[in-house]
Amino acid sequence: MHLNKLIKTVFVAVALLPFSATAFTYSAGIQAGYNGGPGFYLNSELSDFARQFPFKLRLGAGWSSVANPGNALDARKIFINNAANGRPEKRGWLYSFRMDLLYPVSWFKMSDAFVYGGPRYSMFTANFNFVDGNEDFDITSDHWGWGMGLVKSFRINRHFVLQLDAGLDYFLSAIIYGHDTSYSPDDENVNPREDFKYDDADKAINQPRLNLRLMMGLNYAF
Repeated sequence: MHLNKLIKTVFVAVALLPFSATAFTYSAGIQAGYNGGPGFYLNSELSDFARQFPFKLRLGAGWSSVANPGNALDARKIFINNAANGRPEKRGWLYSFRMDLLYPVSWFKMSDAFVYGGPRYSMFTANFNFVDGNEDFDITSDHWGWGMGLVKSFRINRHFVLQLDAGLDYFLSAIIYGHDTSYSPDDENVNPREDFKYDDADKAINQPRLNLRLMMGLNYAF
């Protein structure tokens, strides 16, 4: 997928920046917590890379577990068939990529605090396995979106910084794929089952829409 290659290229380039230039401040770290579900998040930050430019640039990628990815029985009817045998099991996960501009604020006399906002891209997967029912299938969707939030830093020493991060991400509707069927927001569907529409698939699958973000982690300043 060309988009995935582009994202990987950007992150590799940012990771190599501290070894190729010293005119700016660079840090990288890891966070854990809740981001649409329990998960972790890797990030890198750049600051002071342009004169009188007040923003920091942050790039990040993460993985989250989704406790309830959807209704297994409805997903089977809408994407596979009307069979009713087997005991349903389900699990879900979300890969997310983000870019933010961070702006310093001093609300309530806080120091080292930043509001942030920027674009998002997520890759959602819901897996439904009907034990003894001979059905094990994935439902997937990829979403663009945007988000905003607030991050507060607590300096531990010269290199390490503790960060608390809270925000909200909103994702746009996207095509939902499963088996040999797909449902599009404009109902230009491919091989739909019976007379099901996009709204039916959307109700059955808990794809990302409005995700709360509560994370804590450490950053290392190079």
